[in-house]
Amino acid sequence: MSLHAQLSPEAQARLAAQRRTSTITSLIIALLMVTLLGVILLIITMALNTKEIPQIVSYSGNPDADDNLKQKKVQTQVERKPAAPSSSMSKVIAANTSSPTAVPVPEVDVPMVNTEFGDGNDFGDGWGDGSGTGNGGGFGNIPTAMKKRCSRADRIQRLLSSGGTEQCEEAVVASLRWLKQTQNPDGSWVSGQKVGMTGLALLAYLGHCQTAQSEEFGESVLAAITYLVDIAMKNNGKMASDFKDNHWPYEHSIAVYALAEAYTLCVKSFGENIHQLEEAVLASGQFMINSQHIGGGWDYAYSEDSSRGGDVSIVGWHLQALKACGYTGLPFKNVDKCAKLGLEYIERMQAPSGAIGYSSPNGIHGDGTTLAAVGALSTQIWKSSSTKVARKACKFIDDEMKFDWNSADSDLYGHYYAVQAMINHGGKSWEKYNELFRDQVLNNQNEDGSYKDLNGGAKINAVGASFQGNSAFAIHYRTCLATLMLEAYYRFLPATGQKH
Repeated sequence: MSLHAQLSPEAQARLAAQRRTSTITSLIIALLMVTLLGVILLIITMALNTKEIPQIVSYSGNPDADDNLKQKKVQTQVERKPAAPSSSMSKVIAANTSSPTAVPVPEVDVPMVNTEFGDGNDFGDGWGDGSGTGNGGGFGNIPTAMKKRCSRADRIQRLLSSGGTEQCEEAVVASLRWLKQTQNPDGSWVSGQKVGMTGLALLAYLGHCQTAQSEEFGESVLAAITYLVDIAMKNNGKMASDFKDNHWPYEHSIAVYALAEAYTLCVKSFGENIHQLEEAVLASGQFMINSQHIGGGWDYAYSEDSSRGGDVSIVGWHLQALKACGYTGLPFKNVDKCAKLGLEYIERMQAPSGAIGYSSPNGIHGDGTTLAAVGALSTQIWKSSSTKVARKACKFIDDEMKFDWNSADSDLYGHYYAVQAMINHGGKSWEKYNELFRDQVLNNQNEDGSYKDLNGGAKINAVGASFQGNSAFAIHYRTCLATLMLEAYYRFLPATGQKH
């Protein structure tokens, strides 16, 4: 007799249910494993197709021992964040005198993401939309404007529609190739005021949408960024060739401008991994903000309480650099207040005629058009071209400014500011100015891409025209200025306070 264990119907049902559950669980686990494997393979494939950007040498950020280097109260060191995936001049204008001029640079046309901007204090996004309203555009229409800068076809279209020619594009490329050939092994240019001169050259490359991954000019761009970042990280954000020279704020603001635009274009727009660029931009930009004079300007040696109070030349450069910092989206502090005080300073310097003085409304240098252009551009980029200060300044430029490469009226510094201010102003005034400057620049380029001396060596109607002469410094300086002037056609979307 044998004994057999027999399950009850209820037990058999439970056993069958457990088997079904186990089978379903196994299938789900298998599907998840296959999905995870696919994701891993995709990541590996993307990494293999991404071009890595070499990293810049890291520094602890300890400043040079120098009593003239004032340590600011606000911390400019920043916490290192993970890198994104890869994919002269302090005296450049002043020469040996107190000059009212500084090297001009085209505006940054990049997206505004910093919430410190536009908080109801009458600050617009700058540049208009080209519709005649002056209500935002170049700065606000990114990535459209950035794409148009980065496409040769779009650059040509912008050139032709704004009064340029294909020769303008050819001249810019020739200049960039000359710059590539004359760059120092350490990434800088020339031997005097290297920080400011490197900043100008870098801005010329970025103005043509050349980044660290560009096929022809990528190495030059990365080397220039490396040089400036190294200077900033060695000195807690301060950048200059000689900190004992009281004019070093010129170099610092130019370099800040260049690094901020490099961050926006190379890192934010194209995802290039450039080590410590973010830290350098934050530290150098915040130092500039913290060092504003109590009167709203910026002064020599970054004095905050001097009786002089600064001048329009220095203020214009810092307002441009400050705008570039804002467009990076990095967490700078007190940007609004800083810009507001700077704009109020510019307004106080304007004479009833529309001219703008050096450090007082009565301190007009030359015919007054150079600093009128500085003030017009500074106001346009922070408010609009239709504001009173900008309109009066542009009318003064329209009435009074002259340009002849082979005469005393060949102040490249003043005309570089003017080309930006007038294309932004638009209308008949821009058409007149375009005819005034374009062919003067195009017809004076050397075959190697550099630019000829001005006025045969005779005196120019400018203070501290250190872009004149045949030294390596002067040739580099005027070549950068001329190149940046020709890039104004596509550097940003023109705005206007009047109908075309």
